[in-house]
Amino acid sequence: MSVSQPMVHPSASRHVWRLAWPTIISNLLVTTVGFLHIKIVAPLGTTSVAAVTTGHRVYFLAQAVLMGVSVATAALVARSWGAQQPRQAELVSWSSLVISVVLAAALSVPLLLAPSTIAGLFGLDDQTTALAADFIFWLGWFNVFAAINMMLGTALRATGDVITPLWFLMVSSLLNVTFAYLLAFGIGPLPELGVAGVSLGGSFGAALMTVVFMIFWWLGNFNLKPPKRMAIDWASTRQLITIGAPSVLEQGIVQLAFLVFFAIVAHYGAEGYAAYGIGITLVAFSIVIGFGFGIATATLVGQHLGAGQTELAVLAVSRSLRMSLAAMTFLSILLSWFAEDLAHFMIHDPEVVHLTVVFIYIIALAQPLMAFEFTLGGALRGAGDTRFPLIATFCGIIFGRLIPALTFLWLGFSVYWIFAVMLLDYGIKAVLLVQRYRSRKWLNIKVGLPT
Repeated sequence: MSVSQPMVHPSASRHVWRLAWPTIISNLLVTTVGFLHIKIVAPLGTTSVAAVTTGHRVYFLAQAVLMGVSVATAALVARSWGAQQPRQAELVSWSSLVISVVLAAALSVPLLLAPSTIAGLFGLDDQTTALAADFIFWLGWFNVFAAINMMLGTALRATGDVITPLWFLMVSSLLNVTFAYLLAFGIGPLPELGVAGVSLGGSFGAALMTVVFMIFWWLGNFNLKPPKRMAIDWASTRQLITIGAPSVLEQGIVQLAFLVFFAIVAHYGAEGYAAYGIGITLVAFSIVIGFGFGIATATLVGQHLGAGQTELAVLAVSRSLRMSLAAMTFLSILLSWFAEDLAHFMIHDPEVVHLTVVFIYIIALAQPLMAFEFTLGGALRGAGDTRFPLIATFCGIIFGRLIPALTFLWLGFSVYWIFAVMLLDYGIKAVLLVQRYRSRKWLNIKVGLPT
């Protein structure tokens, strides 16, 4: 044993990194698109920046339900693939695709019919609310395409194919930003639509690539093939609902809590609100590192447990956590070092720049804690243990973020204190997830794989 053990450890690290780096690049591309959306409208003023920030938050809220379904998809596809049941993986993928399209269509209804009402929930001034409503309206038209892209990419990553979704996302991101810019400023024969143009152009560009992505899959060009029959597999659907429901609820809580938190920040004026939106966009470049390791961990855990390799699953989590902690700590230091330069690059308003720098300093302290949330949360979800991350998220969001923030607002504390409560939020979640991981109860979650 003493001879073979060292050979296993580097292999675990290589497996983690092989799955993590393309996912990290994919997440960086998504973050870059959000960053460039804000950069595109920055010359139009703080109001436009706040409107795009609001639109992005509503988009992520609409995607929260779909993200819950994608968690279940990743867990079940990875288990099936690890158990060498590719036909079952195909049935799960098809069922999740149908479910996500139906949900996305339902979620689009309020975005199309009541965008002004949704934008008005943020408590912004009339001009910002109107611009945000335009942004939200055009998102509603393309929500189904986003759902298809998410599910196909998730299913492929769960089989270990992290390169194919990356290539399609690269082209999609390029088209997104290109059309967003063209329609924002009316380049050539196109109309000048400002904030609305960013939403319409970006969504249209991404939708074009989603259609191509689906055609390639439908023609059998990937390792995960389309099912031979189009009927929904109800056994897989029940498993998706059982595993996905807690994740759907978790994502719903997170996004709704963020909406409330945005509304709290909005009480401090457009400057504080814009700074928070810009800060999140900038910090997201390092946060996606954690997301990448979390997805890689979920995939490896699901595949190892599907193959009955419990200790390899534990080893993968351990290695992934170490790598995630090291990467996010380094990037948080780097981000803090260039905080002022980055803030000035995004916007020229002195007050917004100052508040953005303060936000970056505070959130940088929380990033090592986020590594625990992303990696250990990914491990639990990959094992099918989606209920405990829901509990941890609820405790962190409610008791660590919203209650303290509302209290500070009521007491008249400055916006600095509102930003600082995020440290408590991530601290609570990290402690709870570490305890669950050490208990090893997540290794005994039973996930039925119909045959």
